[in-house]
Amino acid sequence: MVQVLYFAALRDLLGLSEETLEIPEHVRTVGAFVLYLQQARPALSGKMASVRVALDEAFAGDSELLDGVHTIALIPPVAGG
Repeated sequence: MVQVLYFAALRDLLGLSEETLEIPEHVRTVGAFVLYLQQARPALSGKMASVRVALDEAFAGDSELLDGVHTIALIPPVAGG
């Protein structure tokens, strides 16, 4: 089980800021998790290309393994000034 945190536009899109998910065994990398999440949460489909992923408070690339991860944060780009 991991805690998934949604920020900014993703939080608004889903109507929640966090949830706990049980990730299937075959989902072992950040890239696989993003694909899985888009299937599990269809509202995210096509909206994850520019989203940064952090594993336990450290940014991670698509090939990063999820082993031992407790928190996954999804951070979309934000604009402002």
